[in-house]
Amino acid sequence: MTDAHSFELGTDGPSAIVVGIDGSATSMRAGAYAAGLARRQRARLVAVYVGSVAPMCVTEPSAAAVLRMAHSEAFEQTAADLRHEAEEKAREHGISITFVATRGDSLAELHRIARESCADAIVVGASTKAGHEQR
Repeated sequence: MTDAHSFELGTDGPSAIVVGIDGSATSMRAGAYAAGLARRQRARLVAVYVGSVAPMCVTEPSAAAVLRMAHSEAFEQTAADLRHEAEEKAREHGISITFVATRGDSLAELHRIARESCADAIVVGASTKAGHEQR
């Protein structure tokens, strides 16, 4: 008996690749790398944008509602822009792409989506946070 998620001897390359994109230069380079890998391996590409969960805490209820709405609109606009760019690049390169926009912890969400899509690889760009050298 073989498990549906077990290793299959004789497969050549990944069948699905998850890539995290957020619009930063490093994530877009990761997206280009993942797209090239997907094209060469004839794999599905799953582009994932993970937005933050909630804006900063505000004690005034009406101010909190305004901030939540602005945060939600910004998330939706960023997701729409990234979806458009990802789908356009996928068409140019002749690859199959699925775009997913979600909120939460980036690592947890990328892992969850990779597991759900039975991805063989996850590609992410280098961190742009303090202490990480950018080239």
